[in-house]
Amino acid sequence: MRLSTLQIVLLVILAVLIIAIVTLYFLGKKAEKKQAEQQEQIEAYKQTVNMLIIDKKRLKITQSGLPQMVIDQTPWYMRWQKLPVVKAKVNAKIMTLICDERIFADVPVKKEVKAVVSGIYITDVKGLHGKKATVEQQKKKGFFKRAWDTVMEKAGAKPLK
Repeated sequence: MRLSTLQIVLLVILAVLIIAIVTLYFLGKKAEKKQAEQQEQIEAYKQTVNMLIIDKKRLKITQSGLPQMVIDQTPWYMRWQKLPVVKAKVNAKIMTLICDERIFADVPVKKEVKAVVSGIYITDVKGLHGKKATVEQQKKKGFFKRAWDTVMEKAGAKPLK
C-alpha cells in the first residue's frame, strides 16, 4: 500500500490539527480554573462603597494612573490593551479604579453611586437609592444618517423617533 504525496500532506495536516485542538483544550481548562480562583478572591474581598464618579475612559495600563506595583504585575502582552478605567472620589480620596467590562457602559459620570469594590476593581454599580444606575447616552449617528436627517428636515418632513 503506497500513499500518494497528497495523502501524506493531508495526514500531516490532520495530525497537526489534532495536536493543536488537544493543546487548546488543556490550556482552556487551566485558564478556566485560574479564572474561577480569581473570581473567588474577588467575592471574598468585595465591599460596598459610596463614591462620586468623576471620569471614565478606556486607557492603556501604562497611561491609566494606577499604582506602579499594579503595572509591574501586569503581563507584558496586556500592557498595550486598553482597560476600562474609572476615576472616582471615595470619601476624601480621588482614586483610579479598574471597572468590570460588563458594567462599564452603565457607570454614570458625575453622579454619586454605590459601588461594589474588590481592591481596585469595581464589580457592580447601583444608584444611590439601590436602583441600577443608568447612563443616558445617545447613539452616535453615522454620516449618511445625519445627511439623510438634514435633507428630510430641509424638505419639511418630520424625522422619525
